[in-house]
Amino acid sequence: MAIFAIGDLHLSFGAAKSMEVFPGWQNYTERLAANWNRLISPQDTVVLAGDTSWAMRLEDTAADFRFIQQLPGQKLLLKGSHDYWWTTTNKMNRYFEQQGFDSLHIFHNNSFLVDGYALCGTRSWLFDVDEPQDEKVMKREVGRLKMSLDAAPEGEKLVFLHYPPVYPGTSSPEVIRLMQQYGVRRCFYGHLHGQSIRYAVQGEADGIRYKLISADSLGFCPYRIV
Repeated sequence: MAIFAIGDLHLSFGAAKSMEVFPGWQNYTERLAANWNRLISPQDTVVLAGDTSWAMRLEDTAADFRFIQQLPGQKLLLKGSHDYWWTTTNKMNRYFEQQGFDSLHIFHNNSFLVDGYALCGTRSWLFDVDEPQDEKVMKREVGRLKMSLDAAPEGEKLVFLHYPPVYPGTSSPEVIRLMQQYGVRRCFYGHLHGQSIRYAVQGEADGIRYKLISADSLGFCPYRIV
């Protein structure tokens, strides 16, 4: 069993918007499927770090999730900044069951034990905005990450976020402090695309090793963690 991660697929099989209008995204679903099938077996686990589908409603995600369902491995779905279809965990689980999407699992306020590793995570939020509403959302996301870490069994804790917790010259102190408190040594995040990729913090900082896993930063090739 292996653990992979990739974020920001921005699938649009059932929506009018397509990422192919952006440089480097041409034929990206074909490239993603080819890389995925080459690397990943049915016994493996893949964390999808948010922004999975452009659909606005859960019932409009069927084509996108069918594409993912047909790929090998078990998939753990985090919420992203553009996952407007996201609703309650119970509703999403019922929808997956009704559609036969048995390889898709909601990664929200929980943790998964995979081959001795405790997979934890949350969406997180913008940390460089001083608006009161943003502060409230960030506080809630820190609480969600704590719930995930608290739910984790014994084993190395791997943290997955949609928003980056670090950026050159700044960071989210609440998120960093929480990860340090729980002994997290590796953190994977998405959200950054295009020209922003060059500014991503990757490598070790303050005892935590970071890796950007947005789809275009990886060349649409899932990243193997273990």
